Amino acid sequence: MAPVSLVLLHSVCGLTPDVRAAAERLRAAGHEVVTPDLFDGRTAASVEEGMRMREEEGSPDRDELLRRAVAAAAPHSGKGLVYAGFSMGGSIAQTLALADRKARGLVLFSGTSDIPEDAAVDDLPVQLHVGDPDAFEPHDWLTAWYLRMQQAGADVEVHRYPAAGHLYTHAQLEDYDEEAAERTWRTVLGFLETL
Repeated sequence: MAPVSLVLLHSVCGLTPDVRAAAERLRAAGHEVVTPDLFDGRTAASVEEGMRMREEEGSPDRDELLRRAVAAAAPHSGKGLVYAGFSMGGSIAQTLALADRKARGLVLFSGTSDIPEDAAVDDLPVQLHVGDPDAFEPHDWLTAWYLRMQQAGADVEVHRYPAAGHLYTHAQLEDYDEEAAERTWRTVLGFLETL
């Protein structure tokens, strides 16, 4: 297995110890991981707190977050990156991967985004891991997202985890589900071995 280079983008909770632990897990498997801090050091202890933090005056809007993510990824993009992200970070990772012709893969943890009508990728490997149900990723949305991603040319896998919370891989949050998190990481590491 050749190691891959990943950009791992945090959720609305910021660059928390959970995101750092995820990056270390990927590094321990031999991969190179960049974890940009899109919130300039600010973190939140829950999704709700993170959403309130995002709404505060002076907080970066989506365009600014995208700009910061692009700036962090750019020095590494020549290698052919795997983009990955949690929740909000997943939506940003998806946007970046669909715009990067050299992208090697996309891993989404509980986060998707609209897909541009003109999106076109050549068999981009994509994995989505999501709790079932997830209030932020409802079934109807995910069905439409899956079909649209396939139409864009992606090779998509969706992994659902019954009764897992939204950020179920984050051990420091209420949503944490150890069994689902471990299954997710086994699947993700196996996926990365195929790229």
